[in-house]
Amino acid sequence: MSQQPILFKSWRDLPVMAASLGNTSVNKTGAWRNVEPHHVEQTPPCTWRCPAGNDVVGFVTLVGAGQFEEAWRVLAATSPFPGTCGRVCPHPCEVECNRGEMGGKINIHAIERFLGDRFRERPPALKRAPASGRSVAVIGSGPAGLSAAYHLALMGHGVTVFEAQPVAGGMMRVGIPDFRLPPEVLEAEITRIASLGVEIRTGVRIGSDLPFSDLMAKFDAVFAATGLTVSRPLGAKGEDRGGVLSGTEVLRRVNLGLDPETGSRVLVVGGGNTAIDVARSLLRMGRDVRLQYRRTRDEMPAIAEEIEELLAEGIEIDFLAAPVETWREDGCLVGAWSIRMALGEPDASGRRSPKPIPGSEFAVPCDTIVTAIGETADLAYLPDDILAKTSWNIPADELGRTPVDKLFAGGDAADGAGTVTAAIGFGRRAANGIDEYLRHGAAGVDKAMESDTADATTPSLRSRESKVIRFADLNPAYFEFRPREEPDSLPVSERTQSFDEVWGGFDEAAAMQEAGRCFSCGSCPACDNCYVFCPDVAVHRAFGENARPAPYDLMPGVLYWVDYDYCKGCGICAAECPRGCIVMRPVK
Repeated sequence: MSQQPILFKSWRDLPVMAASLGNTSVNKTGAWRNVEPHHVEQTPPCTWRCPAGNDVVGFVTLVGAGQFEEAWRVLAATSPFPGTCGRVCPHPCEVECNRGEMGGKINIHAIERFLGDRFRERPPALKRAPASGRSVAVIGSGPAGLSAAYHLALMGHGVTVFEAQPVAGGMMRVGIPDFRLPPEVLEAEITRIASLGVEIRTGVRIGSDLPFSDLMAKFDAVFAATGLTVSRPLGAKGEDRGGVLSGTEVLRRVNLGLDPETGSRVLVVGGGNTAIDVARSLLRMGRDVRLQYRRTRDEMPAIAEEIEELLAEGIEIDFLAAPVETWREDGCLVGAWSIRMALGEPDASGRRSPKPIPGSEFAVPCDTIVTAIGETADLAYLPDDILAKTSWNIPADELGRTPVDKLFAGGDAADGAGTVTAAIGFGRRAANGIDEYLRHGAAGVDKAMESDTADATTPSLRSRESKVIRFADLNPAYFEFRPREEPDSLPVSERTQSFDEVWGGFDEAAAMQEAGRCFSCGSCPACDNCYVFCPDVAVHRAFGENARPAPYDLMPGVLYWVDYDYCKGCGICAAECPRGCIVMRPVK
């Protein structure tokens, strides 16, 4: 028997609230709604903050499900350095992690390190595009240069990397001590890049060993990624009379197994990662080390954990102090005259500017001063006509384009960001820009910049992304309090006796346990809440060809869709969505 429509004689017969009194196949309740649910892949704060552009929720979720190779491939799509970044990245991805409200932020960098270490010796094969017949020269084998080389090789281009140092890796190799980044970790990841057909020529300094003009003539594009390698001068009277060394040179000598050529009592000046690494390295070599920084600890740009480890190892820091003159006897350095500082108004960096306090000078005995107050780029290899278009850096846009045709630049030589992760992200964006240039000319790069699908790892492009999910957007009723997992580390008493790596890594169980804490903010893992809770049975699941694409196929073959003929717009599905990826929008 067919169902007849329900008709009311007058308004008095209407129910006091919207309710179905018959078979909804006839009475399509969807006509009542003025808002409707839409599934939207929102942006997790971790992915939002990752300078490399990694799909953080993607690889973390897959690790939690035990799908390690799939997780590695998600990382490999954006970064060739999971083992390196998992150790040295300041992990801004963790800063705004919503899990911090319920047990502690996800240990994302330890999970990334786990993936890098697990596939270090036998990484899964990556598919290269057909050879394009075009060639690119990369100047510098640091994180930006090798990241660009990696992605360009996958795109099918021929790549040759030129490195002035005797080993590849740039400042990752000669600027980060072994106790933070063991050389075998970096070397394995560089070997994987070379296996894609990238030629790496070490011991070749552009400008002296090979003219820059030869690269511009021989290659279809040139990518300059020489980083920040020159320490800024201290500005103290008498620093040019000996006994004052640059932090980058000290680290280079230590990492290459050479004598750092310091005395036994060393004053390290600075508050960044270079200063911390120098001090901790020299401590391990038996030096008596002291650190001096002209601001307070709150203004120190070094990674917070590295500062904690330096203090735990017994190195003292003189805050609000800076050397103004070297102290010498018989021409030999015996100390520094330093002056106390007071903080004034914020400067261009946003930090309060240090001001000397007259009459507060004091002596600091030492036989070596190491300067680590910031680095600049060495651009001496560029010809004069190009140097005239530069300042402290090589001006470049988000895809690496410079004012000079076929010359691209990236990493610290362009933006001075100063982290491995930011340089990796810049290298990938530049590779995209170079690829467009090689295939379509300058107009192709312009089109890529205007595209809605352009890379979104810089502020001006991030405006195209969806909403960043915060804790208030989640439904915490579906999550339990679980404390953060931490890997083991060497006891403080053992750390300073060698250059052995301080921190260990997760094993498989610990990595899955920690990854399982992830909320997957803004990303649907097919929990079925919307399907189960819909009072009108308007949410449906589709299978087969409509399956949800990797890497989120934790419930393989599931895709949700809404039958708007019967959705009343009640919003229960959005309210019960644990991860904030269902939004209610006005009916158009």
